Amino acid sequence: MEKILNRIHPVSDPEATYFLQVSWEKDLGVGFGVTLTDGQCAWTGTVSEAEISREAADMEMNREKYVEELKKALISGEESRGKYNFAISRDDKNMDCHFSYERNLKDGSFRLGSLKLQKVSSPADVVKDLIGYCLDCLGKLQAKNEHLQKENERLFSDWSDVEKRLEKCVEAKEELEADLYNRFILVLNEKKAKIRNLQKLLSEAKESASDAKCTRDSIATTQMATGRENDYDGSTDEESENLTGASLPSASERKDSFLGSPDVIDTGPRRKRRQRTAKPTGTGAKMA
Repeated sequence: MEKILNRIHPVSDPEATYFLQVSWEKDLGVGFGVTLTDGQCAWTGTVSEAEISREAADMEMNREKYVEELKKALISGEESRGKYNFAISRDDKNMDCHFSYERNLKDGSFRLGSLKLQKVSSPADVVKDLIGYCLDCLGKLQAKNEHLQKENERLFSDWSDVEKRLEKCVEAKEELEADLYNRFILVLNEKKAKIRNLQKLLSEAKESASDAKCTRDSIATTQMATGRENDYDGSTDEESENLTGASLPSASERKDSFLGSPDVIDTGPRRKRRQRTAKPTGTGAKMA
């Protein structure tokens, strides 16, 4: 069985203090018991599952929602302070006590439930049970607190070990970064030196190529000039030959004219005469 103990102040007498203990089996919706005391008198009562269903039907509220409202009103305690009101009324002899609980709203309040409590013949036993319950709860809380403290110490120790490891990792990381940085500087300097050498070789190659091109251009220019001179000399020789060939027909013409005279008889072979006639036209006179 589960129990909860709360301190309440009734609406009719806010200065008065009552102790309300609610006990239930597994779930509050199947019924619960109520014990109320002011330290001198004590009253007890029970609410059955049928009464819970009847109260929910009277308020036209879903049963599950109604049970949730009961839990907030009777179990939550300090968390629901101000949201729920409690009303306690006793008779002259303190034999009976009427206990009700309500939900506060903006425009008013509505009653969640009420029950009639019977006076306990030995309120000292009730108070003793409440004190025992409080001590049990206190012992459980102390044991839980000790467990949490030990867990906290263990976590703190683990955190200290992790912090030390982290510091070592940070130092190793910084050393590794410094080493890699130094190596990177060496590699970078080597790359820069290689790039400078390659640029130097490239500039030298460009200069060599430029000099070779200038040399080829000068050689080509010289060859072209020499060819033009040779062409000029050849044309001069051809012209002299043409001039010589052009002067030769005059002598042949004179010879042909001498041979073609009527007083000279050609006694040479006929073939030779044909060869003479095969000369270009205009180089000699027609034969008689």
